[in-house]
Amino acid sequence: MGYNLPITGICSFGKYPIVTDLDTVKADVAVLGIPCDIAVGFLSGSRLGPRRIREASTQYARGDAGFYDPERDETYLAAPWKIVDCGDCGIVTGDIDATLASAEKCVRKLADSGAIPVIMGGDHSVSVPVASGIAGLGSAHVIQLDAHLDWSRGVGAQRYTNGTPMRHISQMNHVTGMTQIGMRGFGSSTKADYAEARAWGSDIITGREARKLGAEGLLERVPPGRNYYVTIDMDALDMCQAPGLASPVPGGLDFSLLADLLEGICRRGKVVCFDLVEVAPQYDPTGATPRMAALIMLHFMGFILKEREKEKNERH
Repeated sequence: MGYNLPITGICSFGKYPIVTDLDTVKADVAVLGIPCDIAVGFLSGSRLGPRRIREASTQYARGDAGFYDPERDETYLAAPWKIVDCGDCGIVTGDIDATLASAEKCVRKLADSGAIPVIMGGDHSVSVPVASGIAGLGSAHVIQLDAHLDWSRGVGAQRYTNGTPMRHISQMNHVTGMTQIGMRGFGSSTKADYAEARAWGSDIITGREARKLGAEGLLERVPPGRNYYVTIDMDALDMCQAPGLASPVPGGLDFSLLADLLEGICRRGKVVCFDLVEVAPQYDPTGATPRMAALIMLHFMGFILKEREKEKNERH
């Protein structure tokens, strides 16, 4: 009868089933929103990101049939893989500490369930509870795709901002290293922040260098055989491809390079979690940015599960 078609009915990410009781999640991938932007001085609007990404994603829904990619001649996200949308974590308006604590608790429950947590921000501060929430999965190498280093010390008494997450994450015991890709532009942290990040051991690759290296060259800079937590700030993309952001910067990656890089990361190690942050849809009247975000998430989920599918087939 045509019920529950892609752009009709209740809106969930990719029209996947909704499971809001995190104690009952039984899935391969669990999508969670953290609609928080109180860590940004000017309230960037990225709190609206999860809702708009969900709305955009419904048009691409394919259900159990999955997605066929003619360029790779592969079908992704088809049954029996199970993907669910767990809604949004609890937000305490005006209280960044309580909000991040709520987010960490939710991410930890998803990780403990055995599902791969896939998180939609929100501003980039939400990556702190995401990284902390997956500590039980063991050591992880962090791959950051971003225009900004995000290694600042905060503003006054405000420890958590969208410019501080990578410094906080570097202090976590289960984080073994960091590859930061796409840094560029005036104001992307201070020279001292860059020096401290390099001294800690981070491998920093600028946007210009990333475009020259291409996906294959970038992958050679990522330590192989690790568990990876990947954090994708949408301003890693060039502002022409994703203008609906709080801090868009020219000179970034394009979608094809990003997709090839994400696919290669999945082959190089095991992605245990990823987040996508900083979509501020009100700055893009075309609606292209949340669509781009939804497609990046679907592609990355597909690449991750395709590698796990290959591992299962090899074992049998």
